[in-house]
Amino acid sequence: MPKHLKYERLLTLGERQILTHGLPRRLWQDLYHLLMTVTWPRLFVGFAGYFLLFNLLFAALYRVHPAGITHVDPPGYWGLFFFSVETFATVGYGDMHPQALYAHVAVTTEIFLSILSIALMTGMIFARFSRPTARFMFARHGVIMPLDGKPTLMLRAANARQNIIMEAQAHLRLLRDELTVEGFRIRRIYDLTLRRYQHPVFLFGWNLLHVIDESSPLYGQTSQSMAATRSTVLLTVSGTDETTGQTLMARQQYSASALHWNHRFIDILTSGPDGVDRLDYTKFHDIEPLNP
Repeated sequence: MPKHLKYERLLTLGERQILTHGLPRRLWQDLYHLLMTVTWPRLFVGFAGYFLLFNLLFAALYRVHPAGITHVDPPGYWGLFFFSVETFATVGYGDMHPQALYAHVAVTTEIFLSILSIALMTGMIFARFSRPTARFMFARHGVIMPLDGKPTLMLRAANARQNIIMEAQAHLRLLRDELTVEGFRIRRIYDLTLRRYQHPVFLFGWNLLHVIDESSPLYGQTSQSMAATRSTVLLTVSGTDETTGQTLMARQQYSASALHWNHRFIDILTSGPDGVDRLDYTKFHDIEPLNP
């Protein structure tokens, strides 16, 4: 069996775990994506390993003609290793320097490759550091409650950075397993219409409402029926950061068990006697059942 057919990857989508198998793993063709997605500690360990291996290799090349480098200190391989490190960093202390054609060619090659390496590592760190990140908060649960006489799915989002997100947009979708007329099991995606899908100034919080009427894919559903079809509600929020001008995006998934029927969110907004409105985000995820 080819090696790429043995590659497996475990993905987590909400509460679901999916194991993929058979896709080719071409590391060198997708190196940029790998370096953008690994954790910071793994990135620095990888760069440190490359730096060490690079200089160990060139120290071995210099050792082919030891007399090509003068004033090697300490004598031997490790002195050549430190000379390679100084060459990589273009430090040039002056004591150790090439004095033969072979050494000059090797040093020229190392300097060229080290310039490329430093540029690539610097660019990668800058790309990761400057990548826009959204600090959007999503309530861990969704609630379904009567609102204006109609059952309504309510989700809650907030901007934890508390700066202005201009022209924020939200999209809500339902994913569930269904059987076709022919008996094939497929996973269908439905758009859930929001009462308001745009927010001109997303600064503090946003309650997203979907009315469950006859036109809604959730009409007639219960917690048990949604669990049986492995239904998932996917919320996506995006907008433009006024501070940086960058587009921010974030998403949150809600399984059937995360949607609570006949519950409501605890209000986080209170108005004090001093006329100051207060938002208590410690209650952001809290819900309570409706009065019977």
